[in-house]
Amino acid sequence: MTTRRDFRFFDTLRVRWAEVDMQKIVFNGHYLMYFDTAVAGYWRAMALPYHETMALLQGDLYVRKATLEYHASAHYEDRLDVGLRCARIGNSSMQFMGAVFRGDELLVSGELVYVFADPATQTSQPVPAQLRAALDAFERGEPVLDVRTGTWDELGREAQALRAAVFVDEQKIPAELEWDAADANAVHAVAYNRFGMALGTGRLLEHSPGVAKIGRMAVRHDMRGAGIGAAILEALVTVARERGDGEVLLHAQRSAEGFYRRQGFAVRGEPFDEAGIEHITMARAVAPPVASAA
Repeated sequence: MTTRRDFRFFDTLRVRWAEVDMQKIVFNGHYLMYFDTAVAGYWRAMALPYHETMALLQGDLYVRKATLEYHASAHYEDRLDVGLRCARIGNSSMQFMGAVFRGDELLVSGELVYVFADPATQTSQPVPAQLRAALDAFERGEPVLDVRTGTWDELGREAQALRAAVFVDEQKIPAELEWDAADANAVHAVAYNRFGMALGTGRLLEHSPGVAKIGRMAVRHDMRGAGIGAAILEALVTVARERGDGEVLLHAQRSAEGFYRRQGFAVRGEPFDEAGIEHITMARAVAPPVASAA
């Protein structure tokens, strides 16, 4: 019997009004949409932007088989968890097993078989070794990110591209406000996935003696919600701790306040405007590094 323990990845959703049929239960066909949506979340959890990854691998995935088995019904407003795992990788195909749970109750189980193929001819191709390794590593619970810290000379190319995309292009912050002389002396962090793609960045400055300041936190729009921002934040906090800072503060956009609260930051003072966007100062105490035993 399939249980929640069979999965390390879950995509959570709430049943919407439009998904319920005249029998007042979720229409059977919508479960395929639930699984397909979970597949998108699975790629995000692996820190792999789907379209860019497929372009790099010079292929794409096509559904060869999709089967569902119904055990019980979901209703309007039910909160559902869709579990998904890569169960087997063949020469050119990969099998995903899925299950929809309401709490611990199994509602629907399913199987999705994808074939890796040339997108121009839709003829099957061997699953690339790099993709095979990424899927196997994810299912084993290995880290999906490599967060590197360093100087602007070392990481500036990727950090600049990410910040330009998020702050200048997406948020419409004037470019002259984004770039400053502080980059030259800051510690920068960039998160890379297993394919070497840069997904997020941030920087650490000395605000005052013993107090560090984190800023310029930016994550690709298609990778948000996958833990990348939290990983970058912790990498920068670790740098602050190791150099002896006792506190880290930042200016958070109000839309990101909840994220920083979950990372242990607390609001300090009143909201203010910065580059035309409402911000709030937030701070977090930093415990000193633990001394190693002699």
